[in-house]
Amino acid sequence: MGDTDEEKAWVLQSRNGDPAAFESLIRTHQRMIHSLTFRMTGSMADAEDLAQEAFIRAYRQLDSYQGTAKFSSWLYRIAVNACLNWRQRETRREQIHASWAESNEALRSEPEPGAGDDTLSREVQAALMKLPAKQRAAIVLTVYDGHNHAEAAQILGCSETTVSWRVFAARRKLKHLLSSQGGRNE
Repeated sequence: MGDTDEEKAWVLQSRNGDPAAFESLIRTHQRMIHSLTFRMTGSMADAEDLAQEAFIRAYRQLDSYQGTAKFSSWLYRIAVNACLNWRQRETRREQIHASWAESNEALRSEPEPGAGDDTLSREVQAALMKLPAKQRAAIVLTVYDGHNHAEAAQILGCSETTVSWRVFAARRKLKHLLSSQGGRNE
């Protein structure tokens, strides 16, 4: 079963800048895509985000749709790729956070006043301030504020890969700075 004439018209109208036509495509395929993303993630919130991401990608890539495959198959492939990329990001993020928690517990939370960790807190803050601003921003957004790399990338106006690299480089510098300041190691 190929695309309906109506779907073909919506694709053409969407390519010509008609937002209502693309909304019709979304309405037609929303349940299928949301069902897929939910099965891939097991989370309603993540499924909604990934379904939205898939439709945004589809809109941006609409000119690459050749019509040789059904529109639904093309859209499904975009959604699957979004889910696979999400899973890789989540796995990387979980590994980074676990590693970070093990090696830098002091950076994960602010010490309570009077907890006796004032010296360490000052050392951590001083080391943080020695980082280049972009690396410091990546650390603050991901570690202190709890944003994932995708959110941090959007906030910083760069790619997720750039955020990941900045976090990696910042962690390496912080470890060096903290170990040289107080003789602390992992």
